[in-house]
Amino acid sequence: MAESGDLMQGTLDMLILKTLQRGPLHGYAIAEGIHSRSDDALRVEEGALYPALHRLELRGLLSAQWGVSENNRRAKYYKLTVPGRKYLEAELARWKGMVTAIGRVIQPA
Repeated sequence: MAESGDLMQGTLDMLILKTLQRGPLHGYAIAEGIHSRSDDALRVEEGALYPALHRLELRGLLSAQWGVSENNRRAKYYKLTVPGRKYLEAELARWKGMVTAIGRVIQPA
């Protein structure tokens, strides 16, 4: 059984893309954004986040460039690309449909 805060398989990419919809962020800010927007219910570990960011960048859904963080440290900032926006729209529609279907199944008869 999954522990509280664990992400369902396949949701991390969508959550990263949705977080970046507001604008470019570095990795730590992405993880914190997901954590805070979920009212501390979801957490993204570095071991999952950075491979996902790299995978999304290789697929052309994100672009990245080096910059300086608010802590005055060098950080890689990720930005949603046009294909990333289109992919996000499709994924959100798919997940909303899935949530609706699951809701129908778990409702009392």
